[in-house]
Amino acid sequence: QVQLVESGGGLVQPGGSLRLSCAASGSMSSIYAMGWYRQAPGKQRELVAAITSGGSTNYADSVKGRFTISMDNSKNTVYLVMDSLKPEDTAVYCCNADGTLGPASWRAWGQGTQVTVSS
Repeated sequence: QVQLVESGGGLVQPGGSLRLSCAASGSMSSIYAMGWYRQAPGKQRELVAAITSGGSTNYADSVKGRFTISMDNSKNTVYLVMDSLKPEDTAVYCCNADGTLGPASWRAWGQGTQVTVSS
């Protein structure tokens, strides 16, 4: 079983920055992709950014140019640097990971971390 632990959320003023981290641990052979999702009150969960172990990235249009996702394969950790934050970025941010264990594949989710952008 794989566990994901997020950190780095909090309260920040509009225009500010935060860095989220998500570390994976447990039984795994490899991780081939990690990503960040967010869910604001009354809204559906949406993909914010994703990255493969090879470094390919994908961003939601709403965060392109402001957020940067990166992955440290040696630490099984994914980061999300969020710059120029806006009130509409307020949400619970969850990380996920997809990987393998032997011949089987798995997907894991973190519990989420609150990001609040407000003056």
